[in-house]
Amino acid sequence: MRLILADDSTLLREGLARLLADEGHQVLAAVGDADALLAAVADDPPDVAVVDVRMPPGHRDEGLRAALAIRSRWPSVGVLVLSQYVERRYATELLTGSPDGVGYLLKDRVVEIEEFLDALHRVATGRSAFDPEVVRQLLARAGHEGPLDRLTPREREVLTEMAQGHTNAAIATRLFISRSAVEKHVNAIFTKLDLTTGAAPAPTHSRRVLAVLRYLGA
Repeated sequence: MRLILADDSTLLREGLARLLADEGHQVLAAVGDADALLAAVADDPPDVAVVDVRMPPGHRDEGLRAALAIRSRWPSVGVLVLSQYVERRYATELLTGSPDGVGYLLKDRVVEIEEFLDALHRVATGRSAFDPEVVRQLLARAGHEGPLDRLTPREREVLTEMAQGHTNAAIATRLFISRSAVEKHVNAIFTKLDLTTGAAPAPTHSRRVLAVLRYLGA
């Protein structure tokens, strides 16, 4: 996998670069600000850009705006955002444009190497990868009235796993239920969130993305 890293912490940036190189990935560039990130992507677009949200000079949302620019200019480049905090607006804004190949992890998750590498793989292959804590907090902030209230507790669990980017097979394993049960719950989610169609149904993948969008934007 070809990667570009952007984080103003030299320690984290260099540590990630060494970890990824040891895992056999190619780090094309490791930069400390948003302008350098955009220049590096323009010079040689990677498979995935790993981006901190708050970067110089303002340390507010420079990294996020660079991530959105990458998704707009180079839609084939996956973006994995790192943050110390759960920023609901940032997650929904990233997903609104082109949700395939997007991830959002809390920085604490980076120390769990296997989970971080799995998230990178999901983003690189066009899926989503949201930290479970991000998903839990987004659900906790959701309003009490709306389509999500139609879901059963188990359907919410399945939708939570979908938001993290897991396939039906992975969800079955993680929730200790059969794959057919997962498919039944997924179809129920589509129905209750008004994502079913008539004679020409949308691809299942597209409906999964729409379900996650509705979930994160609730």
